[in-house]
Amino acid sequence: MAPNEPAPADRPLLRKAAAEDAEPLTRLFLASRALTMPYLPKVHSDADTLAWMTHVVLPGTTVWVAETGTATGDVLGFASVDGTELEHLYLRPDVRRRGIGSLLLAKAREISPEELTLYAFQRNTDARAFYERHGFTAVDFNDGSRNEEKEPDVRYRWTARG
Repeated sequence: MAPNEPAPADRPLLRKAAAEDAEPLTRLFLASRALTMPYLPKVHSDADTLAWMTHVVLPGTTVWVAETGTATGDVLGFASVDGTELEHLYLRPDVRRRGIGSLLLAKAREISPEELTLYAFQRNTDARAFYERHGFTAVDFNDGSRNEEKEPDVRYRWTARG
């Protein structure tokens, strides 16, 4: 077993998200952004973010949840795919670097096996390094005018053909 690989009983389980996941996914989304990207402005209230998760993300994209294999089924992370776009991949900050992001990314590649694209903020160097390790290539840099945070971003692309 690799040094950071979880023991079999601790391996996260993946499942398709359900409507009742809106609150825990919103909490995870907000906590992850606050701790890993503190430079981002908060452009929506928590209530508006929950409404967005409930009425836009969950019904409009394919969402997979990583959770503990225990009876409590604690949510560890989630990925949201819309066509060939990886819209979101967020982890609880305390479970990073345990293979959960790679597991969710592999699921996203199953959903869109030929190609995936995504946006990452340029300052989010951890996310950028993660995607680059997984074969994504930066294809476009922007000054932030295309996102509501007005934060410079980068578009990444991965194809099965390499």
